[in-house]
Amino acid sequence: MNKLLGFIDLHNGEEEKAKVLENVVSNISFRGANLWILACAIVVASVGLNVNSTAVIIGAMLISPLMGPIVGAGFALGTYDFVILKKSAKNLLIATVVSLMVSTIYFFISPFKDAQSELLARTSPNIYDVLIAFFGGLVGVIATTRAEKGNPIPGVAIATALMPPLCTAGYGLAMGNYTYFLGALYLYTINCFFICLSTFAIVKYLQYPIVNHINKQKQQQIRYIISALIVLMIVPSTYLAYQMIREKKLKARLENFVKKEFMDKGQMVVHKKTTVFPTTKLELAFLSKKFSDSEIAVLISKFPAYNLPNTELVILQDSIPTNNSNTTELGYLLSMQKEVEKRSLNQEMVFKEMAILFPELTPVSIANHAYFVGSDSSKMVTVLLYQNKNELDSTSASKLNAWLKQKLQKEHVDLIRK
Repeated sequence: MNKLLGFIDLHNGEEEKAKVLENVVSNISFRGANLWILACAIVVASVGLNVNSTAVIIGAMLISPLMGPIVGAGFALGTYDFVILKKSAKNLLIATVVSLMVSTIYFFISPFKDAQSELLARTSPNIYDVLIAFFGGLVGVIATTRAEKGNPIPGVAIATALMPPLCTAGYGLAMGNYTYFLGALYLYTINCFFICLSTFAIVKYLQYPIVNHINKQKQQQIRYIISALIVLMIVPSTYLAYQMIREKKLKARLENFVKKEFMDKGQMVVHKKTTVFPTTKLELAFLSKKFSDSEIAVLISKFPAYNLPNTELVILQDSIPTNNSNTTELGYLLSMQKEVEKRSLNQEMVFKEMAILFPELTPVSIANHAYFVGSDSSKMVTVLLYQNKNELDSTSASKLNAWLKQKLQKEHVDLIRK
């Protein structure tokens, strides 16, 4: 048992406590170069969020010096060093304000205003972000206290992700979207607090020397404050995680409904939009299929079987909602649908007339085909594919070809027997 405990004992390989504290305190301050590095990192992260580049965002996280005052606050709490705690809090506040200012100015002047997926991912924190911040912070502080640092610090910077939520908060301010601002700021607060908490836990475990000896009542008050903050951070994030899981399950059931009721039956869905909150809504459009009111009612009656109660079904038919963000794309698809229907109708009319004029033929299809002429050019030719026991004689072929050119208004028509 003692041998097993020796394997997991964090005292093995520990750096001298005085050296660790000196290194931590030296990284707290945001003056001169540190402030410039922070501002540049914020701009890089903002550009990454703006153009939806994960690689650029990761680069910004790696060069960010934001971890310094947060780890410093954790060490200060663990050793009851209120001077360092005050200095850490002051520098973290300076870094936060500067970061918000820089990112807000960037997004205000940026020509690209749309919220990309990387940015939206930082607007709704949940319990998983709490776990990432806490265990990422544990890795960071354990590495800080080692004599041989190893290489986990860059990974900690990426995992705990302090820069992106700050930049997202700046985006919210620049766009006047306070939902984004508050959500991103909440994620940033979660990351800061739980990195600090994990640092506090390791400092206590490694028994760093206490700077100010305070009575048990004061220590108890500090524990109460920390416990209250933990609850304040965890409860809302747990609720948001529940909402996220519920939303994913609902969307999976909606996908299953669309697959089984439409796609598996050969109906091409050209537009699909799902809304989960505040109400569940499924909006669809099809390439050629038209639904009657009775068919739509039957589809709605099947929702309970897919565990989709109180779901609204909207099928777009010959109309385009003006408030739809995909209006242009949907409009193109619906116009394509009408063109397909028109061509189908024209082909049907041609076949009916052909049956009267050339009863010996069985037409199969009429289509446009591109033929390559040389190596860099092509020619479009209309082709009639037909069935007949024998090849048409020259007189009948000429008559049919002339009639098709006149009927279809085409310069070239080829006849091919199947």
